[in-house]
Amino acid sequence: MTQKHPDFEQEQERLTYTKHYMKQLLDESMRDVKSAQENIRHAMADLDYLDSSLSYMNILTNARFFEMARSQKEGLEAIQQKPYFARIHFQKDGEDSEMLYIGKTSLFHRETQEPIIVDWRSPVANVYYDGRLGDIEYDVREERFSGHLFSKRQYIIEQGELQSVRDIDLTTNDELLQDALAGKADVRLTEIVSTIQAEQNEIIRAHLKQPILVQGAAGSGKTTIALHRISYFLYTMGEHFPADKLMILAPSKLFMDYIADVLPELGVSQICQTTYADYVLQATGIKVKLSDSNLKLAALTEQTVPDAQMLWLSQMKGSLNYRDLLDLYVTNYEKEIAAQFEDIFIEKYRIMKGARLKKLFLVDFAYMPIEKRLERIKNILLSHVRQKKKEILLMLNQKYDDALDKALFGIRDDAKRKSEVTKFIDERDRRIPLIEKESKSTASVYMRRFKKASIKTMYRNFVSDSIFFELHASSWNEEQLQSFHQHHVRDTWELEDLAPLYYLHSKVKGISDQWKMRVVFIDEVQDYSIFQLAALKEGLDTDMFTMVGDLAQGIHSYRALTSWDPVVKLFPRATYTTLQKSYRTTIEIMEMANTILLQMEEELPLVEPVVRHGIPPVFHEMKEIDAKKIASLLTEIRERGHHSIALICKTTKEAARVAHILNEEFPVQLLTDHSDIDQQKLLIVPSHLAKGLEFDAVLVTSLDEPFRPHSIDRKLLYVAMTRPMHELHLIGPSYSHFLLNN
Repeated sequence: MTQKHPDFEQEQERLTYTKHYMKQLLDESMRDVKSAQENIRHAMADLDYLDSSLSYMNILTNARFFEMARSQKEGLEAIQQKPYFARIHFQKDGEDSEMLYIGKTSLFHRETQEPIIVDWRSPVANVYYDGRLGDIEYDVREERFSGHLFSKRQYIIEQGELQSVRDIDLTTNDELLQDALAGKADVRLTEIVSTIQAEQNEIIRAHLKQPILVQGAAGSGKTTIALHRISYFLYTMGEHFPADKLMILAPSKLFMDYIADVLPELGVSQICQTTYADYVLQATGIKVKLSDSNLKLAALTEQTVPDAQMLWLSQMKGSLNYRDLLDLYVTNYEKEIAAQFEDIFIEKYRIMKGARLKKLFLVDFAYMPIEKRLERIKNILLSHVRQKKKEILLMLNQKYDDALDKALFGIRDDAKRKSEVTKFIDERDRRIPLIEKESKSTASVYMRRFKKASIKTMYRNFVSDSIFFELHASSWNEEQLQSFHQHHVRDTWELEDLAPLYYLHSKVKGISDQWKMRVVFIDEVQDYSIFQLAALKEGLDTDMFTMVGDLAQGIHSYRALTSWDPVVKLFPRATYTTLQKSYRTTIEIMEMANTILLQMEEELPLVEPVVRHGIPPVFHEMKEIDAKKIASLLTEIRERGHHSIALICKTTKEAARVAHILNEEFPVQLLTDHSDIDQQKLLIVPSHLAKGLEFDAVLVTSLDEPFRPHSIDRKLLYVAMTRPMHELHLIGPSYSHFLLNN
């Protein structure tokens, strides 16, 4: 039996006090929620016969109070079963020492304002994650403070009950981390706050007003860092950046489902969570049916020698050279518009010179999207027309008054005088109303010559303009020119077209405020092309990106990044950092995965697993899937306490075939991009969908065809091998099917 900590009873009393105080606040919050709801009902009922403005004020006041009470209630309920996970005994220089308990959110005593729980995102909590015992320093709003850290303590609290107390230091083994790593995949992600490591914490809290790029090995906590950096960002900068202006771009809808429980646990709501494709289509309003990008990946993995033209086309459309060609096309479009500017008149009077309007369009407003410039010019014209109309009418009235005076007092002949006066009056009464009428539509009639562009049509015209590419794509050879034009004969759309569509939309129309995110978090950034990142940066007009990825898992490298150098160049203010320590897999599993890493073309350092041993990977020789053997293997794995199990197949086709065979023996779930994960069943996962996920145990099959020694296959295999926390099983005809020697 494990010996209890000497302070266990004392810590149990502290937990009881915390829970009791939280229950008091929770009871109050529930009463406040009910009271606010009742007040809103009364105010709604009073709308008919009380002063309506007073009733509306009552409704608004109570609605705000209700929202505050509900938010407090939900916050307390979220931490009720696990109020905190650590404590520091800390003394800030010049102040008394204090015991600070660290949890997912703050809780202060209402009367004394003493902290009962300190939020993990607060500056002083950084001492827990980064500080060794002894004299330390930490930053608060760019001001440095110093103090002394006497001790750090960790707690395991389950269902509101204290299980254990441990005193730790960075020089000792972090037992809470070891427990978490030995735990189950389905709960580990939501409990990660308590086990954030120093190198992860440094990235989470890195300068929030600068971009950051993280090359993180499989299992290094990249996703954890991205999610916790969002939480930390909102905690620190929430006053200046509303949550709905933050966006996390996930690799798939399946991945979004996987992290769905984490953000609320971290106190994050309302943030935009989407995929790159969905975001682009929503932000541009363009309706296109995209071809399945996984079909191209499947085709490349099934070809003995990957199609060179298919690879070139995907790489080229994701390059900055392609962006430059689009820029040139937009410049030509600008020139066509500029050529249409000419002098603008009301009647015979010139309002503005065409040359001035042209300069406004091409020079003064060049920083704006094209159609926004035209809107601005139209507003300028409206203003000028109003002003000039007044001047013209004033001048004409004065002119006719002078002419009438001259006729009345300068002409002696009555008949002639009468004729002249009548002529001037008739002319004045005809011209002035016409000028009044014409001035009302002068600007809008003039601007009709500039037609609104259809971005979809404009892009189709671009890719179909063979003469343009022959003139300007000088680096392309004849075969590439022909391949490009043949590819775009049919009206088909693929993922690689989204960056140019979004870029074109931002240049011509601009991104609307609704979709103009101010801060972007990208997971699996290695699967983005440099053009995708450049288009986002251009359209959003910000470089505040947090980008995490792993080049070793770049299964879409045929259309995406193969090096971080272009990203660092695109984001010159970015901090680049690496994480090579893996917290997911055992030493035995990581050693096998590292043999695949060594075979890759990219020179990437080997992954360092944390000191955690487990069962060595097991090879099961099968030429065809044997449902009974698989069922027996699953029973063994579950008897060892593992629940989250996946069978990962190289291709979608193999996954569907295996799922069909196994489903006759026991329940399975074939995962697609849109699946909700059912942990009760064996999950059958195509290798390209496994990225970003983790499981207690993984079975990797290579039956229909082996993993071959080329870039995409190596990366798919590496991804599959690095998904399990505890057990890895390889199923196929031979070791060589998995690029391994016996």
